[in-house]
Amino acid sequence: MSTSGSPYSTIGGSPLLVSENLETLWQPILQLGEHHTSLDLPRSSCGTELSQSQKALAKQVGADKVEVAQNLAQVVQVADLIITNLANDTVVETVYDEFDKALAATPAIKPKVFVETSTVIDPQTNIYLYSSPTCKIYPVLAGHLDKIISKHAHAHMITAPVFGTPKAAAARELLIVMSGDYYLGKKQASYILVPAVGRKVLDLGANLEKAPTFKLIGNSMILGILEVLSESFTLGDKVGIDADMILNFVKEIIPAPNTISYAERMANNRFEASQGFEINGGIKDAHLIRKLTNEYNSPMPTIDIAHQHLLTARAINETRLKTGADNAIPNLDWSGLIAGSRTAAALEPFTSTKHANQVVEEDS
Repeated sequence: MSTSGSPYSTIGGSPLLVSENLETLWQPILQLGEHHTSLDLPRSSCGTELSQSQKALAKQVGADKVEVAQNLAQVVQVADLIITNLANDTVVETVYDEFDKALAATPAIKPKVFVETSTVIDPQTNIYLYSSPTCKIYPVLAGHLDKIISKHAHAHMITAPVFGTPKAAAARELLIVMSGDYYLGKKQASYILVPAVGRKVLDLGANLEKAPTFKLIGNSMILGILEVLSESFTLGDKVGIDADMILNFVKEIIPAPNTISYAERMANNRFEASQGFEINGGIKDAHLIRKLTNEYNSPMPTIDIAHQHLLTARAINETRLKTGADNAIPNLDWSGLIAGSRTAAALEPFTSTKHANQVVEEDS
């Protein structure tokens, strides 16, 4: 399959992982500045100088295949596929307003597909990727974005959030969920994402809100598992059962890769978020899940408790960071929510006490 004349672009928190995988199929790459939390940063920090992540990407795929875009308008003009994964709803709306202006100023003369939170491609098109590991949008926003984009001729939109860690992304093992029109985006997206980025696509139908909603439901399951694991490890610590025994039980009875990974973190007190998911993203997830349950009168008490424990863990760690404590964790993983359970049980939050506070039954 010919790949010539089909540039795509990356932007955001982890462009290197995805771009390396896409590069196995398509080239060259159009790279827009790595910062995404402020819209001014990409425009002001772009220019011709590459950032550190862009330099790493250039080294990996070839410097002649990397070009720095000057702004979002240029991306819309150059690319036929624009994939966004932005920090929050406010940033999403602002970015899509920029897309709106760009499309109004330079109307598309051939189809352009905008994909929120994932990637879509056709062998003869251009690709643009904006990636952030902590991005989630609230489902109703998807419909608003569709109105912004679809009012322009030849412009279409789908939603396609993903499940998986940076390690899974590097291994092309992400699970992708999609919603939107099949012929105006999902067909092409599925074709490229499964070999290049993920292992499977779950089709949620034509309603653009369904995929972001499913993302929240899926994350509620993962967060619920984290909460149950944290409570079980904490109880084991109190009654004198070694954490490794609980970990072995998880491996035997609940051998899902993510479950084992989080159980290993808790058992070994490894709460640095590298190759994981940082706690601010987890708190945001919990907030959005609880917002959804409130709207639909569908209680999730486990998520309510998990949210409290996430806040407790972050508060403890931020206090340690501010005071310069040696045991502060620079980038806390959301599995650190176990600190909430441990604190409630009078244990050290981020370090197993090796049963110093275990319950000892008296002889009758």
